[in-house]
Amino acid sequence: MPNLSILVFVLIIVGVLLVGGIAGFFGARAWFKRYLKKNPPVNELMIREMMRQMGRTPSEKQVRQILNSMNQYK
Repeated sequence: MPNLSILVFVLIIVGVLLVGGIAGFFGARAWFKRYLKKNPPVNELMIREMMRQMGRTPSEKQVRQILNSMNQYK
């Protein structure tokens, strides 16, 4: 009879770990999506500033082309 209680205990532990892992995955995924929406990796101002630091004055068309090429691979 003691073997049954050990088996139940192990199954409960495995079940809790599985549920926690799945909940943690989806929670972290939602948090990361929200973080990226609030803080996008690159925006127009960053592109303009990078080009100015390289000694170029970018036109609006150049900035849009760079931004579109970066957003193409999302």
